[in-house]
Formats: sequence, C-alpha cells, structure tokens
Amino acid sequence: MSTTKETVRLSLSLSPELNDRLEQLAASGHTTKTEILRKAIALYDVVAEAKTEKKRLGILDQDKRLLTEIVGI
Repeated sequence: MSTTKETVRLSLSLSPELNDRLEQLAASGHTTKTEILRKAIALYDVVAEAKTEKKRLGILDQDKRLLTEIVGI
C-alpha cells in the first residue's frame, strides 16, 4: 500500500439552482466550491457519528439555548 495520498477526482451533476447556491456560498466565504463540498462532507460525517451514538444535533445561541434541532439527515 502506498504511503502517499493521491487526489481522487469526481464528476458531480448539480441542478443549476444548487450550483448557483454553491457558488454563492463559496463567494461569501472567500473559498472554493471544492472546499465547501469538503466541509459539507466533514459535517455530514459528524452528523452520521452522532446518529450512531444516539445523539442529537442542534444549533445553540450564545446562552446555549437550543434554537434549531437538525433532523432528517
């Protein structure tokens, strides 16, 4: 097995609306669409692990009050 990490290229089909949103997110974050997708996968990984551990995912305010619970992922 090789110890060097090789980049894997993927082909992705998106609706025009989803591509527009991805471009907006990248522009507003001063980053790339690729980086947005990498972060989305990392976040999904957190959600999947939490679900496995019977935990819940939510958005809290600065006083640690639950504002939104993320469900259905």
